Amino acid sequence: MAEFIGRHTEPRRLTLEEVRDEGLVFCLDKPLEWTSYNLVAKVKFPLLRRLRQKKLKVGHAGTLDPLATGVLLVCTGRATKLVEELQAGKKEYIATIKLGATTPSFDLEHEIDCIYPTEHITREGVERVLAQFVGRIEQVPPAFSACKVQGKKAYDLARAGKEPELKPKTLVIDEIELLDCALPQITVRVVCSKGTYIRALARDIGLALGSGAHLTGLRRTRIGAVGAEDCLGVEELQRWIDASLPRNAAESAEKPCTNPEKAAAEI
Repeated sequence: MAEFIGRHTEPRRLTLEEVRDEGLVFCLDKPLEWTSYNLVAKVKFPLLRRLRQKKLKVGHAGTLDPLATGVLLVCTGRATKLVEELQAGKKEYIATIKLGATTPSFDLEHEIDCIYPTEHITREGVERVLAQFVGRIEQVPPAFSACKVQGKKAYDLARAGKEPELKPKTLVIDEIELLDCALPQITVRVVCSKGTYIRALARDIGLALGSGAHLTGLRRTRIGAVGAEDCLGVEELQRWIDASLPRNAAESAEKPCTNPEKAAAEI
């Protein structure tokens, strides 16, 4: 049975059998601008070194865009077999949406490309539109996404100046709550199924309001039963690993690697 490692898990001496054969699920809080793979490397790199292993399966249960923060579950060893099950859990997000403007990626990765009117939008109108998205919906993924189009990733086509033809996917939005309405900016809490693109949801909310929209902030606050309050930050993760797997003599003689990109390249 894989053990979940989070903020309330006391460090202890780990064995190779626990990490590889039983597997661990690290509940982590992804920082802004880190890729999901950066965080995988932050787990995998020290485990390989401390356990003196050349190979170890490590994967995450649900990608977060670099401009998003929040809950990311990283599995080791046999626990990687749980990835699909964990991905299927309901997810909760807090999204900040700017109405009246769009970007090609519908977030802050790209510059604003179009401006739209917002004078006609009211709080009541926003609440009516949000209610329309609760339940089973059809959503077309954004062009800047990892969805495959004829064997190629959509974002590769989009970056090459092409417009990938993406088919709508059936999703379930369980809840949408308006947390703040300071027009033209709104903040919403979304509980949704696997595969939901919050950037695409922001796009569609803007269209439904007779305007445009893009994300200016996104935080995943829950996957299944794991909430952000349960998760280790990057520094907390490092301290937990240091306490559970002390550095060996050879590693202690080296300077620690603080660059996640470099750490990923060394794996």
